[in-house]
Amino acid sequence: MVSKRKKKYESGEGNRYVSRKTALKMLQLSLKDFRKLCILKGIYPREPRNRKRAQKGATGIKTLYHLKDIQFLLHEPIIWKLRDYKIFAKKMGKARALRDFETIKRTLENRPHLTLDHIVKERYPSFIDALRDLDDCLTLLFMFSTFPSLQHVPRDQSALCRRLTIEFLHAVIASQTLRKVFVSIKGYYFQAEIKGQTVTWIVPHQFCFVPQSTLEVDFRVMSTFVQFYCVMLGFVNFRLYHLLNLHYPPKFAVSSADATEKTLVDEEAFVSERVAALNVPLFCTGRDTTAEEEVEIDQFPMIEDPTKLEEIKQEAEKVKKHKTLFKGLKFFLNREVPREPVVFTIRCFGGEVSWDKLLFVGATFDESDESITHQIVDRPSLGKQYISRYYVQPQWIFDSVNARELQPVEKYFLGAVLPPHLSPFIDKTREQYVPPEERALEDPSLAEMNPEKEETEEESETDEVEKKNESENEGEMLRNEEEREDGNESEIHEKDKVREQKVGIECGL
Repeated sequence: MVSKRKKKYESGEGNRYVSRKTALKMLQLSLKDFRKLCILKGIYPREPRNRKRAQKGATGIKTLYHLKDIQFLLHEPIIWKLRDYKIFAKKMGKARALRDFETIKRTLENRPHLTLDHIVKERYPSFIDALRDLDDCLTLLFMFSTFPSLQHVPRDQSALCRRLTIEFLHAVIASQTLRKVFVSIKGYYFQAEIKGQTVTWIVPHQFCFVPQSTLEVDFRVMSTFVQFYCVMLGFVNFRLYHLLNLHYPPKFAVSSADATEKTLVDEEAFVSERVAALNVPLFCTGRDTTAEEEVEIDQFPMIEDPTKLEEIKQEAEKVKKHKTLFKGLKFFLNREVPREPVVFTIRCFGGEVSWDKLLFVGATFDESDESITHQIVDRPSLGKQYISRYYVQPQWIFDSVNARELQPVEKYFLGAVLPPHLSPFIDKTREQYVPPEERALEDPSLAEMNPEKEETEEESETDEVEKKNESENEGEMLRNEEEREDGNESEIHEKDKVREQKVGIECGL
């Protein structure tokens, strides 16, 4: 009995990959819907080991996907929703052309909606998995929360991003998990430690939106990412609020003084504005979450190193003190200070903060309050000043957070030249270059010695340059003298030869 002969590219890499064109035929989708489906499901192109075999002998470069990934997409219920949306678009176009308003109204009421809950649960089976992938989610949503209504970015999506990010900031404030802050030209870098996972995100500066002259960024693709990340962050916020015994969506108790006709008519807008102020404690569902909980570290003397265990205890004590860095301090923000990042940082470490009530809602006390300890000002001078408080620049808050202790306020007074704002995202366990500014901050004695060292270094450099110039000048002078001597010797030899020739001629005559 003769075995059946295998054809070429039916096994191995030739049967493991499919091109994008083949995937579109298998799924019966357009390129736009295929991209959206891949973004939502987390499927991306693959790079084979042998491209020629994977492309079944084709020499050009194609976009390849795993065959199993495409077969996995065949059973996705979102595909039917995408097809339903195509039917919806055709019905709407036909009804608008015929100006059939009843059909338009009925079609809009039956508009298909994508539900991405099952995809989030599928991609992130546990809460820790979602926290590990939260960096890009937060950075993108914070950026989209500042956008106006664009062609491929609806206003509802930007408003949803704004609401979800504010809810996440409230969760970080309630849990006091913020650890590091850094300000750069890109924005504000924040790092929090949630359930043992380090989460880092960027909040952009509050600048005016400048529309693009050319479409350098595909907002349609970015909007698809935002659509998925909104559902993901909603799940994360719900779980965080549940762990902190906070009511979700966030609520706060409205006092009788605040209960005016406007609040009673539009209570939802009133609550959303107060929540966005980041200055109002949220309503708890159970016990008070602000009470400090002492964490006891288990001891295993037979297993763990005692020195290592002592280091862990010391680090836990430092973190405990770090959480109450601004406790007992009262801050007031001037109008020119960026409100949201500064308020968020102060609230995370137990401080009280307020601002001008005409600037934004949620101000709890006025500038004339005598109990204010620090006023944050970002201008060279100020007209009226109170003796009972310090006037410091915003960098003092961020440097104090990164140093885990209150920095001397003398370096951050009005009009003072600020010390360098060093990045806290540096691994100090690795051997690397440490700038002199950072060494001076760690050891104050070096700061006093630095000016003298700089002067001595400058003097030594000038002395070396002068010595080099003198040596070069001396060398040039010696060369010139040698050249002159050589020239004189050659002239003397020529004169002697001429004289000998003259004497020979005379003798011959």
